[in-house]
Amino acid sequence: MTVLAGKAAFVAGASRGIGRNIAQGLARAGAAVAVAARSETEGRLPGTIHSVAEGINADGGRAVPVACDVTDEESVERAVSLAVKEFGGIDILVANAGVLWLGPVESTPLSRWQRCLDVNLTGVFLVTKAVIPRLRERGGGSMIAVTTSGVEMTDRGANAYWVSKAAVERLYLGLAVQLEPDNIAVNCLRPSRVVLTEGWAAGGGGQRIPPEAVEPPEAMADAAVALASSAVTGTIQRSESLDIP
Repeated sequence: MTVLAGKAAFVAGASRGIGRNIAQGLARAGAAVAVAARSETEGRLPGTIHSVAEGINADGGRAVPVACDVTDEESVERAVSLAVKEFGGIDILVANAGVLWLGPVESTPLSRWQRCLDVNLTGVFLVTKAVIPRLRERGGGSMIAVTTSGVEMTDRGANAYWVSKAAVERLYLGLAVQLEPDNIAVNCLRPSRVVLTEGWAAGGGGQRIPPEAVEPPEAMADAAVALASSAVTGTIQRSESLDIP
């Protein structure tokens, strides 16, 4: 599959989990991929930008590891510039970097609340802000923010993670209108079911997920490729039930 041949992608939060799967999927579809995240060495959770990039290159794709702290504007600008220098430009952004906190509001420390907003919302803002001029230079492109169906689960209360992702959806829906004249497609992508990532295992609160509620890891990757190669814009999509004309 080479539907993205000749394209260059910047995937934020690509050292593990959904971001890693999306980076691999974009590479299989022919895109050169900047694997961006803070994880340069193994830490509490497995996976680094180097191991992901090395795996893509070993499979015949093209990837470069790019150190990027999405909460630091200088780090983001530097990472985007390195990707442009390596690939000549950027055509696709996947804003996936995120942290998980599902605790109830009354027992959420301020530090956890702020961390979710800093990474999940401000981080998306910063990588998006940095990439928009690069997409304009290419005459257009695609931006995809990874969100969650949890933003609609008001019957299950509130938590910092869902609140931060809801704000991202509002940001991207508004940007879709603003950037349509620039030929930039802007969409949000939610998993249809639970993706059992390393982050989920570490921060899911010990919840047991029945097998029928678990989504295969390739579903988000396939959906991201389909969105990145489509002209649809201003939508919130689910991975296993894409609505693309």
